[in-house]
Amino acid sequence: MRPRDADLECLDLISRYGPLSPSALARRAGLHPATMTGILDRLERGGWIERGRDPADRRGVVVQAARGRGAEILRLYLVDSGMNTALDQICAEYDDTDLQLLAGFLHRTADAARTAAERLAAS
Repeated sequence: MRPRDADLECLDLISRYGPLSPSALARRAGLHPATMTGILDRLERGGWIERGRDPADRRGVVVQAARGRGAEILRLYLVDSGMNTALDQICAEYDDTDLQLLAGFLHRTADAARTAAERLAAS
């Protein structure tokens, strides 16, 4: 089963920040907890995630990407979607200096977004 777009976004968050509680994932994704339940159910049925007990609180649940599926997740984002080819074509239009400038900008904006998201999650 290929995950839906919203499922892929959540799978990406789980892969990057997991293990996460479903409520923490819902906050990061900007989704209602009931919506998150449906997404997690689909991802679990498809074998993309695993649910387990929170080691900090045995009553709680955390979700994490299924072991051994990292390459498939990457393929979903890059190969199956055609994203890899599209990025190659876009990057070919820039010289190395431009690409270094763009990479620096993207790293800085990603860091700023991560910091803002962490502040929001903590509040």
